[in-house]
Amino acid sequence: MKILVTGSAGFIGMHVASRLLERGDTVVGIDNLNKYYDVSLKTARNDILKGYKNFKFEEVDISDKKDIELIFEKVKPQKVVNLAAQAGVRYSLENPNAYIKANIEGFMNILEACRHHSVSHLVYASSSSVYGANTNTPFDEDQNVNHPVSLYGATKKSNELMAHTYSHLFGLPTTGLRFFTVYGPWGRPDMALFLFTKAILENKPIDVFNNGEMYRDFTYIEDIVEGIVRVLDKTATADENFSTNQPNPSSSNVPFRLFNIGNSSPVKLMKYIQTLEDSLGKKAIINFMPLQLGDVVSTASNTQMLNDWVDFAPNTSIEEGIDSFVNWYKFFYKLN
Repeated sequence: MKILVTGSAGFIGMHVASRLLERGDTVVGIDNLNKYYDVSLKTARNDILKGYKNFKFEEVDISDKKDIELIFEKVKPQKVVNLAAQAGVRYSLENPNAYIKANIEGFMNILEACRHHSVSHLVYASSSSVYGANTNTPFDEDQNVNHPVSLYGATKKSNELMAHTYSHLFGLPTTGLRFFTVYGPWGRPDMALFLFTKAILENKPIDVFNNGEMYRDFTYIEDIVEGIVRVLDKTATADENFSTNQPNPSSSNVPFRLFNIGNSSPVKLMKYIQTLEDSLGKKAIINFMPLQLGDVVSTASNTQMLNDWVDFAPNTSIEEGIDSFVNWYKFFYKLN
């Protein structure tokens, strides 16, 4: 199979591309290597992928319509995994235009290219952020997601709506995956685990929002990858039980599907920090802060639909996952 992975130098993209390459697929990765965070980390991820003979990399921005068209024309991918996006809830308060450019314009270009080049399945990253102001946990795909509390969440809901339109108009099979707080080796430096680990090891305080009264459905990267690959292999189909009188938001009478992918075991933030302290053998200096704009107090996923679809549900414990991250962090940054 020839698969195009966008955002291949990113945290999730690199892991997905590696898994596909290991099983023998041909992977073309594209990434714009932007400076949202340390480019050297993206380059290091990319270098690992370049070690596979069945991998090719192109430095391309998905918001560049002409370049995307050229890539699809040259590569002719059979399937596409779209993981390129401007990530981060808090950064969307500082630079909202970056989210429109990457997550709306960029996704539009991917949809158009898939449409015109007979792609058999598009799998794309959505987010638990689409649940927004909803506090009815665990979140399931049948729930209303009309009240985003961040522009990032709004762009991800927009992606789901855009994908459904292309599934309806052009028969393009699309599957969206709502990721819940992904963590693990090669993670993003702007995310809590990376920030906390760096600060603790450097004897610097960590900012803990909402005074630590937060719960997150932390999901280990390998579980996310397993879910993505299984979903990629099972092309979205129309739901034979779909009712236009009582439409199910997660499926349709066209080849469109949406799934949560989370650990289904929300953990209190202070417990997460304690587990990290145990792994590092060092206590954190904590600076308690109020809840930030765009943040939510709790996330929790119901993954029954994913399990029914591909017989898989994430289940890696935070103890195992955090230990794996800490071991990688110390190795990558050459720490004793």
